[in-house]
Amino acid sequence: MFMRRNRYLMYGIALLHGMVFYGPISALYRQAHGLTISQITVMEGISLALCIFLEVPWGMAADRIGYKKTFGICCWIYLVSKIVFWQAQGIGWFLAERIMLSVVTAGISGVDASILYLSSQEGTSQKVFGIYTGMQMAGLLAASCIFAVFVGDDYALSGLLTVFSYGAAALLSCGLVEVKPKAVQREGQKAEKEPVRAGLRMTLGNKNILFFLIASALLSETHQTITVFLNQLQYEKCGLDSSAMGYIYIAAVLMGTAGRYSPCLTRKAGLKGSLALFCGSAMASCLILGRAEHALPSVFGILLLRMSNTFFVPFQMELQNRQISTSDRATALSAHAMVMDGVAVVTNLAFGFLAERGLPLAFFFGMGICFVSLVLFGMWYEGEGRKL
Repeated sequence: MFMRRNRYLMYGIALLHGMVFYGPISALYRQAHGLTISQITVMEGISLALCIFLEVPWGMAADRIGYKKTFGICCWIYLVSKIVFWQAQGIGWFLAERIMLSVVTAGISGVDASILYLSSQEGTSQKVFGIYTGMQMAGLLAASCIFAVFVGDDYALSGLLTVFSYGAAALLSCGLVEVKPKAVQREGQKAEKEPVRAGLRMTLGNKNILFFLIASALLSETHQTITVFLNQLQYEKCGLDSSAMGYIYIAAVLMGTAGRYSPCLTRKAGLKGSLALFCGSAMASCLILGRAEHALPSVFGILLLRMSNTFFVPFQMELQNRQISTSDRATALSAHAMVMDGVAVVTNLAFGFLAERGLPLAFFFGMGICFVSLVLFGMWYEGEGRKL
């Protein structure tokens, strides 16, 4: 019974966390308050670098104090960060918001997946992960519709509405039930006296897992940077206004709700075929965007990248969890996230540097690292993937 309750609460929290009302104009929001695109990407890099240092300590804490408490604490810090963002007036405020976001991201990393994985029946976790990401997209959809119809250029209102949704999510987190029994916690502590070293050793000492994590990070960060930041600059270059961006964002979010169908696609395509499909479609998207001068191909490229990521994320989460054998799951996932965050720091700085010199350069860079991702996934498949 508690497993179903946890899943539904997590779905509700994902829905509310997805309701970022300033999402369609997040980069423009920051630019309106004096930030440049280079400063935005540098702050992203700082945020990710901080995540690297916090990932494992948070994962270790979660395996000690429990996943429910850790997730709840992070939800309340999340709320505070959105209040700061809403009131931000300069780079110092936005940097403070990113630092708090780093604390939250590192804390939730692995914990949300652990709660969902341990609250799922055997063989259903990919579907559960798909619904979870789909609910986040549904929240974005609702927020995008409200933005397009009612908010428009009222940036302050979009920030305030986001504070309300994150406040509701923090309240929902209080109803979660701990999924890691105390007996399992004690057993894990006896079996692994040094879970941090064990988690790092299992991650850094296994080249196949490293191949998988680096490949996943390259693909994910290409999607994140382009669909969250660079897309708005591309739309602006093509002459689209904030209202049009809001409607395009709605279309992108609608595609994001299809994550629950990820298992159907990946079963038909197979493991190797699915990875080739996800990397190939991301490369095609970046190529289209790099050559696009008008709105239609630009929108198509963004939507194709969004759809690819929608199906990739639940698949990647399932594969990542399958490769964990330790009882200290949150610590292991945090070690994984530390590697992925390290990759993200480099890609964010590179994207920002290139975007300042021309958007096509940034898009072609994205195409290049997606190709590297494809190669690394192939190496992982030959060494480890065949066994899954």
